[in-house]
Amino acid sequence: MTGFEIHARQRAVSKELVDKFRRVPVANVSDCMSRMTAGGARLRPMHDGTPLAGPALTVRTRPGDNLLVHKALSLAQPGDVIVVDAGGDLTNAIIGEIMTTYAESRGIAGIIINGAIRDCGTIRRSAFPVYAAGVTHRGPYKDGPGEINCVVALDGMTIAPGDLILGDDDGLLAVPYEQAQAIFEAAAAKHDVETKMLADIAAGTLDTSWVDARLRALGCTGV
Repeated sequence: MTGFEIHARQRAVSKELVDKFRRVPVANVSDCMSRMTAGGARLRPMHDGTPLAGPALTVRTRPGDNLLVHKALSLAQPGDVIVVDAGGDLTNAIIGEIMTTYAESRGIAGIIINGAIRDCGTIRRSAFPVYAAGVTHRGPYKDGPGEINCVVALDGMTIAPGDLILGDDDGLLAVPYEQAQAIFEAAAAKHDVETKMLADIAAGTLDTSWVDARLRALGCTGV
C-alpha cells in the first residue's frame, strides 16, 4: 500500500567516515555546504548535549502515531540514527523513556523526531542523543500508516536513507552520502583554520586587516 511500506536501505556512510566527522563542529560542516542546509531551529537537543553522528534510517509517520518507529527500532543497526518525520505536530509524543532506553540498549546512535517527545526530564539527563521539536505528556497512537527508509524532509533539509546525520548544540545537519568524503575534507580544513584563529586570539596576534579590506572592496567610505 502506498504510504504504508517498509523499504530496504541500499547504502549508508561508513563507520570510518562517521568517526572522522565526530571531531568537526556542525557549524564548520554547514559552512562548507554553502550555509544552505539545516534541520530547522525547532529541532533542539533534548538530551545532555552529547554530539550525534551516524547514518540515517528514515521514518515518515502520521502525526501522533509511532507504530513505524517501533519497527524502525528493531530494524536499525548499531550506530544508526533514526530520523522520524512526524509532520512537526506537537499534539502527541512519538517517543519517551521506554523507547529511548531500548534504542540505546541496541547501540542506536540517536533519534530525531520532527514532532514531540515525553519523559523529557529523564531524557535531558541522558547522554543518548535525542532531538525533537517539543514536549507533551500525551502519548502516541499505534495504527500507522507510515514508511521506513524513504526520503524525508525536515524544514527543507532532505534526508535519504544512509545519508550522514550530524548534531550538536547548534542543531542538525544531513550530509548527502555521495558528497560526504569531500565535505569532510573541506570541513576539517576549516576547523583547523578556526583552531589556529583561537590560538592567535589567545596570543594577541589575530590579524583582522581583512575587515577593512572587505569594507573598501564593498565601497564603504570612512574606513
